Amino acid sequence: MDVPTDSTTRLRSPLPGRLRSAVAAASSAPRRRPTGEPPPLPHRLQTSGIGWLTAAIVVALVTAVVFGPGLQGPAVAVTVADDAIVRWLGGLAPVGLFRAFAAIASWWVLNALGLTLIVALLVLKRIRHLIIGLVTANVVSVIILTVLGAIAQRPRPFGVPIRVGWGGWGMPSMQVAVLSTVLLIALYTLLPEGRWRNRGKFVMAALVALAAIGRIALGADAPTDVLVGVVLGVALPLLAFRLLAPNSVFPIRYRRGRSAHLDIGGARGAAIRKALTDQLGLEIADIKPFGLSGSAGSTPIRITLAGDPPTYLFGKLYARSHLRADRWYKLGRELMYGRLEDEKPFNSVRRLVQQEDYALRVMRDAGLPSPAPFGFVELTPDREYMLVAEFFDGAVELGDAELNDPDEADQIIDDGLEIVRRLWDAGLAHRDIKPANLMVRDGRLLMIDVFFAEMRPTPWRQAVDLANMMLCLALRTDVRTVYERSLQKFTVEEITEGFAAARGLALPSQLRRMMRDKGRDLHAEFSKLLPVPPRPIRIQRWSLHRVGLWVAAGLLALLLVSNIIVSLNNEIAVDTSIKVSTLACDDLEPLWLEAQSVPTAAMVPCVRNDIRGWSVGRVAVNSGRSVIKLDHDRAGPSAVVATLAAACDPAGATAMNAPEPGVERLMVNESRPGTYFQARLYDRFPGGCVTYDLRSATDTMGAFTDDLPQLLGMTSRESLAEALATRSDGRLRLDP
Repeated sequence: MDVPTDSTTRLRSPLPGRLRSAVAAASSAPRRRPTGEPPPLPHRLQTSGIGWLTAAIVVALVTAVVFGPGLQGPAVAVTVADDAIVRWLGGLAPVGLFRAFAAIASWWVLNALGLTLIVALLVLKRIRHLIIGLVTANVVSVIILTVLGAIAQRPRPFGVPIRVGWGGWGMPSMQVAVLSTVLLIALYTLLPEGRWRNRGKFVMAALVALAAIGRIALGADAPTDVLVGVVLGVALPLLAFRLLAPNSVFPIRYRRGRSAHLDIGGARGAAIRKALTDQLGLEIADIKPFGLSGSAGSTPIRITLAGDPPTYLFGKLYARSHLRADRWYKLGRELMYGRLEDEKPFNSVRRLVQQEDYALRVMRDAGLPSPAPFGFVELTPDREYMLVAEFFDGAVELGDAELNDPDEADQIIDDGLEIVRRLWDAGLAHRDIKPANLMVRDGRLLMIDVFFAEMRPTPWRQAVDLANMMLCLALRTDVRTVYERSLQKFTVEEITEGFAAARGLALPSQLRRMMRDKGRDLHAEFSKLLPVPPRPIRIQRWSLHRVGLWVAAGLLALLLVSNIIVSLNNEIAVDTSIKVSTLACDDLEPLWLEAQSVPTAAMVPCVRNDIRGWSVGRVAVNSGRSVIKLDHDRAGPSAVVATLAAACDPAGATAMNAPEPGVERLMVNESRPGTYFQARLYDRFPGGCVTYDLRSATDTMGAFTDDLPQLLGMTSRESLAEALATRSDGRLRLDP
């Protein structure tokens, strides 16, 4: 159908002369930011964050330098000082009090805290904070167990009884580090910044201090072990949350509101004013949030220019949080519905704001009644930008407009349909037509929020724009009037196509909610007016890419669940690996640690010779026992599992030749010929027993056991004590 020649002038909403004059009066020449000058809102880690980062790097390097070569040189001096503090602190108060303190860092308490924190974050829907917390907690564990622990190889304090549970190397203190990490994650995910978080820091410091004092006094940790553990346990999650979830972008709050809405007060508010003045030459009188209820993907702002009377502009603040939200939104749409059109996410905040600025200019050039663009400003490079456009002063949302005059209602209907007609003719699609994006001022309909606008869209998307516009107009008028007037600009086939396409995700959530609140199925009412009911257009689109995304999402969910389960089990309390690949009878540090695990044992097991085909698979040392797993290239992994304990029960075992003086050996053969080989050896000696579990499903004859006399060895406690005294010039002793 032909469009009247004057409709462009009638429909278009150019920048009013008064607004042009007011903006010019409140403007000055933009100022170019000199090279080297920071942006209006620089991204900083804060002084405390830099301090903790420095401390973490320093303690890690010092730990590696001092303890990396083993217990000798400066490591001996540090250990002597630590052990003196442990003995002094252990005599200050009853053991029961220190046990109560140490219980704060017990694995049962830590796991309970971790589980409670996970549940709380899931309930509060703080998924980003949950993921950051889980990752940092695992990173802390890996650094302590796999990296620093394996480098330092520091046993527990010498010369004192260890009266509380422990596992693995002493440096750094694993349980104090995990306690610090869990409490800090709770601070940054549950407590709002300010007074409550500051109070929480004091509580956290008190709990960590009490747990550390308890474990030091009971002989499980040395002061430097605790110091390194606390620094790493605090620094890593602190840096993660300040870098990946800064409070300025992801604030912790319990009042209602959208996470997309950033605080525009304080430093950010000052930065916005400075950026508008320097980059656009605008003199700003005030900035305030505006229209938050209708915005879920940005922070809308009303900008008041200096002058009398006041003049307003509209700003949309975009940050990395909005970029990530856009990515997740588009990923979710593809998972649920497939790619209906171009749904590729933006790769930077700059690209995102450039898209909307460009879309505003295209809409303006096409003669559409959309806000006139004023450009955008940079607050933090690649992190925060603000779009500036015309503010429709005095306009109200279509959903709130009073359309009591039939002529005015008809004019609004005609304007809405003309908007869609012009979008079609210009090869454009708005893609988010809903009542919040349609404004009424002076009896005319205006269109805002063109962020999702698409150039050269699919016919499906253009059809959806038509149906959504008709539904929005029918909410405020009546279905028949909208349908009859739509026939003046669109054919029956085009209208039918629109309602065939507009269903499910194609209808904006606000539009669906408003129709539901009215208790009317407007889509069905329009369909009844059509000569032929529309046949729904299939929305689901399957592709190899979508299938791959579902597989990846399933694997990620499985990994997350398994990670939570593993991190919350109590296995580490009784089976803590010390990450060594050898356990020779002259490797003193791991042998000292074994001796500390069973303080009554007169001997500790070791691997006597390096025999081809054999390797040390895993060594776990905990209070009360040590476990050594040996792998064989033919017999399989864990072909030999040696367990050192204070006692054993060799019921039904028969005596064998003793491997060395002072040791009694017994054996039980539980093999099933032709199926598997299984036997158990017991080496008993004063104060202890080593149980060797021998098993293989591949070597059913047990030929691998022929190497055991040359492979398995023992080191006496007496020789270990003498070696420690020699290393320390008599300043350290193994046992109390």
